[in-house]
Amino acid sequence: MSQLSQPPPQRFSAHVHGRVQGVGYRVFVDSKARALGLAGSVRNLRAGGVWVEAEGPREHLDALLTALRKGPPAARVQRVDVTWETPRGVTHFEIGSS
Repeated sequence: MSQLSQPPPQRFSAHVHGRVQGVGYRVFVDSKARALGLAGSVRNLRAGGVWVEAEGPREHLDALLTALRKGPPAARVQRVDVTWETPRGVTHFEIGSS
């Protein structure tokens, strides 16, 4: 009996631009990432915007990116700059400080 192998995890970092501070964006991202079983973090940037790092299965990362581009109701996302990186093996998702 052969086992189906899981594809290797992938990772991205994303800088989210727009009105994304003070509108519940980090809590929104944390909730979405945890629901998708992803690891990583989300934090506000001092210069504005939000920084997200996430890793896990590509299809789950793509779903999170879709959510990042929309955001919670009070957010106004202008753009999301994404960089794909080598996974680091993180095991949980957290809200970080700026």
